[in-house]
Amino acid sequence: MSREANKKHQGASTNGSGSQTPRSPPVQDQRRQFESIDRASLEAYQLRRLNALLAAILPTNKLYAAKLAGLPRKLEILDQLADFPLTTQEELLPVGQGSQVASNRTFAAGEYVRFHQTSGSRGRPLSVYDTADDWRWWIDCWQYVLDVARITPDDRAMLAFSFGPFIGFWSAFDALVARGTMVVPGGGMGSLARLDLIERQQTTALFCTPTYALRLAQVATENQITLADSPIEKIIVAGEPGGSVPAIRERIEQAWNAKVIDHAGATEVGAWGYGDRAGRGLYVAESEFIAEFLPVDSGAGKPDSAGGPGLSHLVLTTLGRTGAPVIRYQTGDLVRPVWSQGDGNPFVFLEGGVLGRSDDRMVIRGMNLIPTAIEQILHSFPEVVEYRLTASKQGEMDSVRIEVEDHLQQPERIAKELHRRLGLRIEVHLVPKMSLPRFEGKGNRFIDERCSPP
Repeated sequence: MSREANKKHQGASTNGSGSQTPRSPPVQDQRRQFESIDRASLEAYQLRRLNALLAAILPTNKLYAAKLAGLPRKLEILDQLADFPLTTQEELLPVGQGSQVASNRTFAAGEYVRFHQTSGSRGRPLSVYDTADDWRWWIDCWQYVLDVARITPDDRAMLAFSFGPFIGFWSAFDALVARGTMVVPGGGMGSLARLDLIERQQTTALFCTPTYALRLAQVATENQITLADSPIEKIIVAGEPGGSVPAIRERIEQAWNAKVIDHAGATEVGAWGYGDRAGRGLYVAESEFIAEFLPVDSGAGKPDSAGGPGLSHLVLTTLGRTGAPVIRYQTGDLVRPVWSQGDGNPFVFLEGGVLGRSDDRMVIRGMNLIPTAIEQILHSFPEVVEYRLTASKQGEMDSVRIEVEDHLQQPERIAKELHRRLGLRIEVHLVPKMSLPRFEGKGNRFIDERCSPP
């Protein structure tokens, strides 16, 4: 099969979801302007946007009116933001039996037009509302991702997600429609049916999680489909670490003969991160977010002046989401910030993308370890089709057990490689084929039993 460019331009009208068509996104030249200005000009712009946000929300947003009471309502310099208290996800959870929406809502219910919900993989699901203006801001943020992926109206995009309250599907859908790109929804379909639809519709771009891209590759192999000959040219991944993890990215690119672009966002925050073409990590879209970095293990509420020399907690403030803002929000993501890539872009760069979650971090025999470090090694073995990591306590010490479905049935070679690269002896157990769960959306391959009741 060839990659024929016989697709015709599709204009934006309605998105099939009952929502209004998003406005046309800012022209690419405007976004490139932000990516080429000096750091001082960028921070001056952020300060103006932050002060405008505070003026808009503090009269009616009960959460932040209470949290910021006694603090200045207009900042003179951006550094004053570090004096504001941090915001946690627990604070956003609804208060009271009759409440269903996040507590950071600014306006009356009638002002909101979009409903979405977090996955609840780390506790109670959080319902988040967006106004029409907030939703247009989401679409604008997404354009940074589509720019670097080189998505044009000549593309056709397959969205391999199920329909539901997951915001990543809907925001990508509307961002593509705003760009004039035809969208092929893959909801309610099995993997083989999606592969068939990709071929029949000659879709050139695939949007999914990293591990689902690998799952589709596995299904293609099982059904004698030559995936490298498919029309897919670019794969935009999000929802879990992987797009900036070399071993995972390379496996996807080799299987599909396509370019992988990483992306990061969250229901309660927005579409905040976009990958570089080389796959080295993520840029924070600092025209729309203020990023701060708290060094791991510092316990401090104020950022290090250089973001810390290594692993840091990512803290974000939204600048364009008035109806559901977050100020100094603890995302729970672990990152390594770098302030200059030598490319003239003033946006902070996260080397390796999102490296893991702060609540997933383990200390094994005195060594800090995050699951992504293990997963990168597991993905270097193409014969490993699925895996699961389980953390538990042995006395006062953390312990991790790894289960793998391995075509070679040789778990000892995996344990040897883990020891060579991590300096730790970790048990690897072989399990029967198809015994571990498969995931279409955000995967849950890390089971934490350390806090389970006896």
